[in-house]
Amino acid sequence: MNNIFKGLSLFILIMGLVSCKKLLEVAPNSEFEPGNVLTSEAGIKSLLFSAYAHQQTQQNSRFVINDSEVCTDMAFNTGGAENAQLLPIINFTWNTDVLTFQADIWAPNYRCIRDANGVVENVENMKAPDAVKKLFRAEARVLRAHSYATLYSFFGPVPLRTSTSQPDDLVRATDEEMKTFIESEIMESVADLPDPGREEVYGRLNKGNATGILAKFFLNTKQWQKAADAAKTVIDFNYYSTTQYEFKDLFKVENEGMTNKEMMLVLPCRNEVDYGNWFMAGALPPAFKSTSQVPEFIYKTTMSIFGTQYRLRTACVNTLAANDRRRSLICTSYINNSNATVNILNGDNARSFKYWDNNTIGNNSGNDVPILRYADILLTRAEALNELSTVPAPECFTQINKVRTRAGLPNLSLTDTPTKESFRDAIFRERGWEFISEGKRREDLIRQGTFLSSAIARGISSDIANTNKLLFPIPLSETQANKLCEQNEGYK
Repeated sequence: MNNIFKGLSLFILIMGLVSCKKLLEVAPNSEFEPGNVLTSEAGIKSLLFSAYAHQQTQQNSRFVINDSEVCTDMAFNTGGAENAQLLPIINFTWNTDVLTFQADIWAPNYRCIRDANGVVENVENMKAPDAVKKLFRAEARVLRAHSYATLYSFFGPVPLRTSTSQPDDLVRATDEEMKTFIESEIMESVADLPDPGREEVYGRLNKGNATGILAKFFLNTKQWQKAADAAKTVIDFNYYSTTQYEFKDLFKVENEGMTNKEMMLVLPCRNEVDYGNWFMAGALPPAFKSTSQVPEFIYKTTMSIFGTQYRLRTACVNTLAANDRRRSLICTSYINNSNATVNILNGDNARSFKYWDNNTIGNNSGNDVPILRYADILLTRAEALNELSTVPAPECFTQINKVRTRAGLPNLSLTDTPTKESFRDAIFRERGWEFISEGKRREDLIRQGTFLSSAIARGISSDIANTNKLLFPIPLSETQANKLCEQNEGYK
């Protein structure tokens, strides 16, 4: 990822030099000349890396996770200034002026789309071999599609900006237009991407993760056959694995990078300002000193503990079996600075320690946040096949049991889940346990049809947890700027 950050820095430098030309009265006859910026390979690559950066580094990991979990049966939050931002999401009282919808979801993805459009429009003018042009165009199109898939998940159909010359006022696409665009962008681009593990830099797109993005989009839009087929394509690469690491080691900084065959696409983080993973600073309980549950974690007084507290709901934690290895990254008791044992399982107060890092500096841990893991692809294939069958097919059990084996759980069989409905329940339980603190829960509950009912079961009024809440509102700043962008139903 360092090359991507360097590329972004070069792009900023180029733009800075271009903007300063009139002031300095200098006409640099070089690649920095305005007419040359997007005709050189360095210029196009810098713009491409800027698109990557907006999608991968500008959405702080704590928001990627929390926005999709505190509105579910998985996560909870109290205390600190951030609680004011998360409380409307917890209580289903969000509206158009909630900052996180604009700052954490809408803006970064549209900035990625803007830069990707610039690459697609200018790549043919680039002085480079055709193979490089095809690669850059394919990456830009998949980045653009991925951003639209993310926006669709949160807001439904949005304005399809596919050119830098489109007017500011633009109507929202239809549902079918959105689905067709996302599918065609990826399907038409995959052939020009490298095979998994052959990408130039870790974090860039390849045939495997691009197809995985499409598989998840098909799954979330209930296009079952397409989801099953795309997941099989990923599996058939025979590149990815769930057996390389124990679950407790999967998220360690030292296990990141090209050698990790589980992590298909990540939000890259480094233990430095602007690029750090801030999640653990919110997950650490007050006056934390140590925990026997994660004895490898060595707390240092230079590490931050936020006033806001990222907590797991007790009912969620209690669904994990006592011997489930995924419990090893859930802190339910700890030793505080007074050497007293503090039990925090109850009261929706357990903590996810999925992103602990002994080299954390202040708020900033170096753990990458997974956007797409191979376990997700296996469970996608299992779920889609089940939805296509009258009873669970044998392969449904093959794929789910690969995930369960790593967790130390016994295999499921047709005896355990003999019906389509019972296997569906098993899949959603498995996904809940596997993807704690990875920002998957909201989309899973919506697909399962239990997002609203689970909120009502937690005490949210049925008048508030209504069907309008299946989508977040279009941010107020966007509807004010784009007069043709209609608001989602139920919001003003």
